[in-house]
Amino acid sequence: MGQFSTEPDASSRGAERRIYARLRAQIEDGTLAAGTRLVSTRAMAAELGVSRTTVTAAYEQLAAEGFVVTSAGKAATVASVSSTPSGHAKASSAPDKDQPPALSRYGQRVAVMQPYSMASPRARIDFRYGSVASRDFPALGWQRAYRAELVKRQPSLAYGQPEGEARLRSALQGYLRRARGLACDADQILVVHGSQQGLDLCARLLLNPADAFVFEEPGYRMARYCFEATGATALPIPVDASGLDTRALPEDDRVRLAFVTPSHQFPMGAVLSVARRQELLSWASRHRAWIIEDDYGGEFRYGQRPIDALQSMDSDARVIYVGTFSKALSPQLRLGYLVLPRELVHVFREAKRLTDRHSPRWEQNVLASLIESGTYERHVRRLRRDNEHRRKALLQAFEQHLAGYGQLVGMAAGLHGVLLLPALRVEDEPTLQAASLKHGIGVYPLSPLFADPSSAAHERPAGLILGYAGLTTQEIDEGIEILAAVIRELMGDLGARG
Repeated sequence: MGQFSTEPDASSRGAERRIYARLRAQIEDGTLAAGTRLVSTRAMAAELGVSRTTVTAAYEQLAAEGFVVTSAGKAATVASVSSTPSGHAKASSAPDKDQPPALSRYGQRVAVMQPYSMASPRARIDFRYGSVASRDFPALGWQRAYRAELVKRQPSLAYGQPEGEARLRSALQGYLRRARGLACDADQILVVHGSQQGLDLCARLLLNPADAFVFEEPGYRMARYCFEATGATALPIPVDASGLDTRALPEDDRVRLAFVTPSHQFPMGAVLSVARRQELLSWASRHRAWIIEDDYGGEFRYGQRPIDALQSMDSDARVIYVGTFSKALSPQLRLGYLVLPRELVHVFREAKRLTDRHSPRWEQNVLASLIESGTYERHVRRLRRDNEHRRKALLQAFEQHLAGYGQLVGMAAGLHGVLLLPALRVEDEPTLQAASLKHGIGVYPLSPLFADPSSAAHERPAGLILGYAGLTTQEIDEGIEILAAVIRELMGDLGARG
């Protein structure tokens, strides 16, 4: 064992780590073969000039990990172990890097999905959908409520129930009745890590690989990916000025659910008409299919009260309502909720328990406090006014700088609009995005939100999604002015080539 260098001035802990690391490396690379007797702790300590306690601790760690075998009154021996991927294994045991990782079929489906990035880190003015202004967060109210929750004395810091804190679910029950016309019991509410986890639970619990699902075309890509990851087949249904075209709903027994955004269709902004809501509910009842209502921006409707949720019209318990706090508070909070038909409550609770036990308890009770005190609803009203100013700034900037080049749609509600540019083709969207980013403007193409971006692409104009909730009115005006210049330049270049 003379390969160790003596370091009498090293700390015992450092010496222990070095002894452990050297012996483990020699065991892994085969220098110390299985069955080899190690020198006694006394002899090792004398050789290295360290305490016997230090060597004993290293041996005990190796024994605990299964590298050596020890027994009272006998010398420690090397156990029979395989080479490990710790960097000390022989080259012959290295994995074949040309072989793909072994994945489940679910994993294989996820691996081939193309992410749609809604981030432009280099953008000075970013029309990113889903962002909200950090200055809009009710920091003072949140801080007070959080501090009050933090100092409460609990018997113990224990796990909670998967459905969420009873206090928050009770507060949500009243809020949804007042704000969204939605009647439910608190027991029907399941608190989740943002609406995305809610959608993932729906996909896992309601779809099999042989099933199909109805999806808006274009629609929310992250939801479609959740459903497609199960192996189910997407059946895209076009949207128009009245929302999902219910005349095109399939009479197909494979269809197990329909995903809709009826209060503000994402991304085009249409409101699903009352007649179509009734047709959709009738279709779901006829096929025993579920409807997932994603109410991602239902609180933000301008000039009139928010439209009641589709779930409020559901007399056959076919609608699963998905709500979120990402738009009213922050997407970083990761809190959302489902309102479930009673027959689904138990299985969704148990699936939530298996997934992550429960959502953060402190944050749930802080949010409950804000709703109970009325702070949350006052915040939403103020935020609606602030976003109305931003919305008007976008409309005015469009009229001033872009009115001759396209159409701005979907602006009656929500926190974004869609700019349609008939003079440009769908294939020009990436070029327009890249050219805008060179000028510090972040914009996002519409075509990736289609299930099949190439389908009837020649019939669609180029389009951009313009989110405005994270910007000031000055930034909105400046950004649209620069975007208009980029569009004019691109149109000139295309005209010169064509």
